[in-house]
Amino acid sequence: MPPAATFSSFSALMRRPPPSTRRLLVAAARAHSTAGASQARGGLPRFHSPSLPSSKGEVVRIQGDEFWHMTRVLRLGTSDRVELFDGAGGLVEGSIQKVDKNGSDVELLENARLIAPQGIQWHVFAAFGTLKGGRADWLIEKCTELGASSVTPLLTERCHTIAENRVDRLQRLVLAAVKQCQRVHDMSLKPPIQIHDLLLVVAQSKLAFLASAEAPPVLTVLPNSSNEESGLLIIGPEGDFTEEEVNVLKAAGAVPVGLGPCRLRVETATISLLSALMLWSDARHQERQQCS
Repeated sequence: MPPAATFSSFSALMRRPPPSTRRLLVAAARAHSTAGASQARGGLPRFHSPSLPSSKGEVVRIQGDEFWHMTRVLRLGTSDRVELFDGAGGLVEGSIQKVDKNGSDVELLENARLIAPQGIQWHVFAAFGTLKGGRADWLIEKCTELGASSVTPLLTERCHTIAENRVDRLQRLVLAAVKQCQRVHDMSLKPPIQIHDLLLVVAQSKLAFLASAEAPPVLTVLPNSSNEESGLLIIGPEGDFTEEEVNVLKAAGAVPVGLGPCRLRVETATISLLSALMLWSDARHQERQQCS
């Protein structure tokens, strides 16, 4: 067994490595962070800017959380290349020209591109206000990653509130998930809505699906084709909708769909239904492209 002095020297080294070692560690960390960011996203590291100029050579100022992520987390600096997006389909490549203590200036290396949304835009209405222990965070994050156009907290008899401070936190999660999954369109987190206000939205949609335990399986209910530009998913709270709520939603035009034989939690049902509908609508979109 090594003597105690050896352990003591090793511990001291780990607590404070010599200057030469520290320089190597910092260089390695920077290289790993930059390369890892690029490889994980399949290209340049991407940052959000609320507005983008349209022409090559113009400059965008990056501040706040995005500036922190750019310079402190990824350790990017002058002359590093990045992508900027505005959350509304705008995307452009740029180069960092200047970094100061308050922000960084990014010069556009090309004219900004505008990318249109693809396929059916799915809008999620889920009664998740009472979820605890990070389950609502997970629901919002995965809806964003899967490509939902919006998520609206649904207020029902068994889920009649959602904390306002939670909404602020969820907004930050949306932006992080948008960047992680390389979306160029933000997912919109809408204000809470009551069941009776949802009925008009359902009545105006030709693709409105209601998660229901005793309904036919979702894959047997989906039409063979659809030219609709948007659709709705409706998921009830823990304890499910009341019978009256189910009846008024069905009367407004919502189609009940089943998600398998097991009882699912709110977040599981939401992601299961959204996944099925995204895969179905993506397949229809690809078929239309091949035929055109």
